[in-house]
Amino acid sequence: MSVIPDPLPQLDSIAAERAMRRLDRLTKPPGSLGRLERLAVELAAIQAEALPRLSPPAMLVFAADHGVAAEGVSAFPQAVTAQMVANFTAGGAAINVFARQHGARLEVIDVGVATPLPDGTADHPLLVSERVRLGTTNMLEGDAMSRDEAQQAMAAGGRAAERAAAAGCRSLIVGEMGIANTTASSALLAALTGKPVAGLVGPGTGIDDERLAHKRAVIERALAARQPDPADPLGALAAVGGLEIAAMAGALLAGASHRLPLIVDGFIATVAALVACRLQPSLRDFLIFGHRSREPGHELALQALDARPLLDFELRLGEGTGAALAFPLLDSACRLLAEMATFDDAGIETASVDG
Repeated sequence: MSVIPDPLPQLDSIAAERAMRRLDRLTKPPGSLGRLERLAVELAAIQAEALPRLSPPAMLVFAADHGVAAEGVSAFPQAVTAQMVANFTAGGAAINVFARQHGARLEVIDVGVATPLPDGTADHPLLVSERVRLGTTNMLEGDAMSRDEAQQAMAAGGRAAERAAAAGCRSLIVGEMGIANTTASSALLAALTGKPVAGLVGPGTGIDDERLAHKRAVIERALAARQPDPADPLGALAAVGGLEIAAMAGALLAGASHRLPLIVDGFIATVAALVACRLQPSLRDFLIFGHRSREPGHELALQALDARPLLDFELRLGEGTGAALAFPLLDSACRLLAEMATFDDAGIETASVDG
């Protein structure tokens, strides 16, 4: 079973050139809007349209549990994952607020929640059940999941992106919920980059220093036991990753196949993007990184993808919230191209380089 679209579309250099020419005719000194102008050109190349448009966005929140939570690596019990799924469907989470703000199409996808969902949640129209299994295996005791299960979760993510594209969404934000998923993300990042665990493990949900040291030790033991191969990203994902991480990777790959600009959230989403780029390197052209989180591993993950995020608000929530906060900047870049007057429109003489 293959969940990797091959090949992905190429960036459209003609659309990018047309966008650049229009930017230079707008009523401003050339390049005076700095990085916003470069974003506009990047979006034009991704969408193959000289006047790109990102609204409405799709926001996909993937939920799953992690067997390694049994090792006490999180400040919250595993049941919180199911409780937060109920909160998403009730409209009470931060990502719900931003989805309403931006007129986004929000979907919550259960790819592996281990505990029963609260009454009334399972049948909610916002929730899609794509449960591959009841959470992952404790990575200290065995591979988190099989390769086939990792691919099943990726395929579930791909289907969510396909639904968003079919609904007319013009951009994609992926988020996650899963107690202990910073542990899985840290282990996966260490496996793919070969970097020491100590420098990339953070407090996640807010654990104290003693538990943080324990979390690092758990990850080091898991990596020693599983021996994930950095040259085999799918195998590493199966060994120490998470179902929601796999689903995000699949959603990013499918979104790129539809030329959707992919706005990447924080640490966990960036690790998912790294996995997806290791599987299909051309995906990198479609990724725009929303923010830099407070998780120390996020900086390393960004470096591994040669990424410069748009915001640094000291966030560590997940859910896609940092990407959602960055969305207005990208929307502004599109509106700049479409709505700002040219010198000809405004009857303004341009500067001359003669004499």
